[in-house]
Amino acid sequence: MFWRGVWGYLPANIVQGVVGFLTIVAFTRLLSAEEFGRYALAFSVMTLAHVAVFSWLEAAMARFWAAQRTDLDTADHFAGLYRSAFAIGIVFLIVTTAVVLLAPLEPLFRWALAAGLYGAPIRCLVKLAQERYRAAGEVSRAAGLDMATAIGGLAIGVGFALAGAGAAAPLIGLALAPLLTLPFILPGEWRRATGGVLDPVRMGDYARYGYPIAAGLSLALVLASTDRFLLAAFMNEAAVGAYHAGYSIANRTLDVLFVWLGAAGGPAMVMALERGGMERLKEAAREQASTFMLIGLPAAVGVALVARPLAQFMVGEDLRDAAAVVTPWIALSALLSGFTYYYVNQALTLGRRTGLLLPAMAVPAAANVVLNLLLIPRFGVLGAAWATAASFAIGLAFSMILTRRVMALPIPLDTLVRCGVACAVMAAAVAPLPAIGGLPELMLDASVGAAVYAAVALVLNAAGVRDLALRLLARRKGALA
Repeated sequence: MFWRGVWGYLPANIVQGVVGFLTIVAFTRLLSAEEFGRYALAFSVMTLAHVAVFSWLEAAMARFWAAQRTDLDTADHFAGLYRSAFAIGIVFLIVTTAVVLLAPLEPLFRWALAAGLYGAPIRCLVKLAQERYRAAGEVSRAAGLDMATAIGGLAIGVGFALAGAGAAAPLIGLALAPLLTLPFILPGEWRRATGGVLDPVRMGDYARYGYPIAAGLSLALVLASTDRFLLAAFMNEAAVGAYHAGYSIANRTLDVLFVWLGAAGGPAMVMALERGGMERLKEAAREQASTFMLIGLPAAVGVALVARPLAQFMVGEDLRDAAAVVTPWIALSALLSGFTYYYVNQALTLGRRTGLLLPAMAVPAAANVVLNLLLIPRFGVLGAAWATAASFAIGLAFSMILTRRVMALPIPLDTLVRCGVACAVMAAAVAPLPAIGGLPELMLDASVGAAVYAAVALVLNAAGVRDLALRLLARRKGALA
């Protein structure tokens, strides 16, 4: 199931990566530094609100779909989740309207925030369907929905930016794109609730499982966004925009990879545990961790190596210098956070000990606030990047200690060492290449780095990649014979 998901979600994650890069390219040029900073702040608030209010429903859909044994159980499962989503969404919209109208906000920021928050209930309904597709192994439907909302959000956002919507433009796109998909997905999902009821006991169980996840994710967002608000307090919105541009380059690259692998690996580990017990789970987990290291480690090192030409190519002139400075540190942060969230902390959700997600995220979040307060006044955007990297390192170490009490997922140290050696050789090969700047340098560095890493990884058989290549070659020869 894991590898079927990996290959099935590949097109969607390629699209997500391209859309993420085009978002930076487009909006760092269509928006001023101040507007881009307002967008970054509004996006952070929007994401935090969505996670705090709706993500527990999405987590319950992902975790408990496979546990339903009868048609009536399945109907109750859908009825409870969707009716709760509609009820919570109505209350959320009322509260959002009051905040937007009454809070003492700067006018341009007010409308950007409104554009983001009004789209949250819509995104929840789409996300519920997508989580069901993933849990059921309907890879093509989940991937197609992901691609449609990503491409549509970018296109709509660019259109509103060209029309002069300013910081609100990207957020309008993020609201309208999922809205346009609802007529195609909601009727079918709602029919699955036919004959079902909203069972308070069932929803209480889902809430006890999902709310700690929501709280943990909220703390993760605090960890990831505190730096922007403190930069705005100590410096200005232009500094926020510059930092967010660099953060987006590195984090988006790595996050797409980890979301891709997590979309395949999470359901695979749940299915392995539910249908095969701990032995099957450890086998699936080791495979997933090795794949994370094989792909994620060189991606992070590669982004750090090409930070300067990447910023020159992707980021508007007003923001690119600061973006290039913070990109290597954010690449390290993204690697640490991705492995923590999408692998190590999965032990807590698999073991249904989601309450421990709170301390798992509270420790690095607190460290991030303290470090940002210490470093931003003295070092500016670079201090924020240092604080973020250090906080995620603290978070990974603490999570590894904490999860051992619940479920010891394997850490393949041999794979880590071999991938690390391959990355070191890659860095040594890329470092002396000529600094010709922009896209030509980016393409040169990336192609040389990828070729060198692939060759060394094959020689070292990192994560069993050489064994896999030989099996695929033998299978192809057999098919041609």
